[in-house]
Amino acid sequence: MTIYDISIPVTEDLAVWPGDTPFSFHLDMKIQNGEAVNVGAITLSVHTGTHADAPFHFSDSAASIEALSLEPYLGPALVVPAIRQDPIGPETFVGLDLSRTPRVLIKTGAWTDHRVFPQAVPTLTHAAVTLLAERGAILVGVDVPSVDEIDSKTLPIHHALNDAGIRILESLNLSEVPAGEYELIALPQRIVGADGSPVRAILRQRTVE
Repeated sequence: MTIYDISIPVTEDLAVWPGDTPFSFHLDMKIQNGEAVNVGAITLSVHTGTHADAPFHFSDSAASIEALSLEPYLGPALVVPAIRQDPIGPETFVGLDLSRTPRVLIKTGAWTDHRVFPQAVPTLTHAAVTLLAERGAILVGVDVPSVDEIDSKTLPIHHALNDAGIRILESLNLSEVPAGEYELIALPQRIVGADGSPVRAILRQRTVE
């Protein structure tokens, strides 16, 4: 069985959204200082690295991360190439059968140096969101920090995906993953009241029946 780790490594060099909380890790207890164990503490935004957005992230009246069903984050998924496509329109998904793989991970290759936050990212069009919803998508994942343009204040694609019942994963690392069908495991932490959660996302190679 082939397993792809599609999570961005979380280090203090990892770029975060401008103005967001940077990641830090330190040991509060150390064996070398005579303690029985090493015990670490972290500080980070819930949108650090590979993460799931909750609807509460962009709507005060919407569900926070612990209230969401885990079903979208676990199950058959399709990695779809969209290299050098911006915007990403419905033509990218024409002919795809999502009935067996309703989780769609879009490989743009647009963010290669995770130490530097991108100034712009490719985004889905509204027509693409409509097509994905019509085909039964329940999750969309991207390999960039946002499904919307970096400077967007209204987040129209976040809202469009949520209105269609489609959950969002951002900042995936799909660089080593060929297009095709997989099993996705990307469970968010059960952080009560949170607007998102880091995930350890993996893909397992599926046997096509």
